[in-house]
Amino acid sequence: MTALPGKFNIRVYGLLVNEYRQVLVSDELIRGAYITKFPGGGLELGEGTRDCLEREFIEEMNLKVKTGAHLYTTDYYQVSAFNPAHQIISIYYIVQPLEPIGVPLRDKPFDFDERELNMYAQTGEIETFRFIDWEDFSPECMTLPIDKIAAGLIQSVHH
Repeated sequence: MTALPGKFNIRVYGLLVNEYRQVLVSDELIRGAYITKFPGGGLELGEGTRDCLEREFIEEMNLKVKTGAHLYTTDYYQVSAFNPAHQIISIYYIVQPLEPIGVPLRDKPFDFDERELNMYAQTGEIETFRFIDWEDFSPECMTLPIDKIAAGLIQSVHH
């Protein structure tokens, strides 16, 4: 039997579908891995999941959001792509922006600018954001296995 992970890593993500029926995604370069995922991040000790998500949107996009309905929580074993000693539990909510999006939005995946690439050289992580048109959106747009499930669920909710 293989050793079980030593730690749970709880992640909280937001699915934002705008008035033009486009889905917001984050394109990230993390330690050499190109990942398209939903915006969000790690739950901190003492923080509720909805508070976490609202904090993450402010940190990542300087965007206030309202956290709405719960969409999905991981219901199977998933090891972390970045640390095999961690088990990932991801929680997904529908979110609505409370203000216009102010960060630059890209038209194509992984379209990092010079400032972002310089940041990557320092931190090993960068991200940009873009919308995917509803007709073009599918689980295959997402990199991570749990995100693929959430993408399929959002498709069934917003048909």
